[in-house]
Amino acid sequence: MLKLEARPQPSKLMSFASPLLALVITVVIGVGLFVLLGKDPLRGLQMFFVEPVKNLYGVAELSVKATPLILIALGLSVCYRSNVWNIGAEGQYIFGALGGGWVAMQAGAGTEWMGHFYVVPILAAGVLAGMFWAAIVALLRDRFSANEILVSLMLVYVADLLLGWLVNGPWQDPEGHNFPQTITFLAQTKIPRLVQGLRANIGVVVALVAVAGFWVFLFRTYRGFALQVGGLAPAAAKYAGFSSRGALWLALLISGGMAGLAGALEAAGPLGQLTPYVPAGYGFAAIIVAYVGRLHPVGIIFSGILMSMFYIGGELAQSRLGLPKALTGVFQGLLLFSLLACDTLIFYRLRSHHPAPHPTPAPRGAAAVTKEA
Repeated sequence: MLKLEARPQPSKLMSFASPLLALVITVVIGVGLFVLLGKDPLRGLQMFFVEPVKNLYGVAELSVKATPLILIALGLSVCYRSNVWNIGAEGQYIFGALGGGWVAMQAGAGTEWMGHFYVVPILAAGVLAGMFWAAIVALLRDRFSANEILVSLMLVYVADLLLGWLVNGPWQDPEGHNFPQTITFLAQTKIPRLVQGLRANIGVVVALVAVAGFWVFLFRTYRGFALQVGGLAPAAAKYAGFSSRGALWLALLISGGMAGLAGALEAAGPLGQLTPYVPAGYGFAAIIVAYVGRLHPVGIIFSGILMSMFYIGGELAQSRLGLPKALTGVFQGLLLFSLLACDTLIFYRLRSHHPAPHPTPAPRGAAAVTKEA
């Protein structure tokens, strides 16, 4: 009989190998899916792992997808290391797009002198809007002990409905033929591109700077150390005098701000306006990115690139192989569940267990008298 037994000390080697093993399992299961769907598995894997990096155009598109995933995952890594479960980064991403989009729509005649410096208040508005939406979660958790998982998740739908109302009502483009969209943002409000003719923009640089900043914050500052101690050992953090309330607010504000930054970059970058299609699922996919990256800023870069390959590969598989777009979500889910299964081996190991036979109870009462007779 096999039984799970807790390891006395988790394996560090397995901690790093677990994401790679999860990816291998995902690829193997993916091959089986392609075969069941009647498609060439090699051709299918090529759509996911070769085509996105085949040329400069593909790499540029990869960066467009990876940038918001990395930014949101960085904020979530701080939350999860602090034992604060923010599941509503998608709502904070939407609200960041609303904040940045509103500032972009204020541009008009007389703002041309600012040039692309107009992008700075757009991104700042996105950060503040995301922090505001996350602050609602922090307030309800702090004052009323509301569950941050449920509150943050429900606020995603509130933000989505608010976006739909705005683009269908007060913010709707009067010359948009009644389509649910805002005006197209002016040229000076657009996020500057890195290479002419490609969609890669300065968001890539922002993401890389953020990775370096979060590494310093988490592993080289007192505040980052206090957040992590509070997540790993709340009792020890309390004994050391670290504020649990401060950790809650700081973690959620950082997470919301990063999600809002990603939303503003997306609205003023690839989209160029607000539509009901601003929610792209990045806030939910970033949860997988954070955990596949082991909640480490450097690891999040690689997991963000991998997840963006799933996005682009799903789109290519749909257009070139006739496969459903839902295949992207299938691969994301497979990666997450494979990672959870592999992570089990970090903390537990399988041991054969042979239960000892139960001793036969001694006879009592009348049965014992009869036996003695």
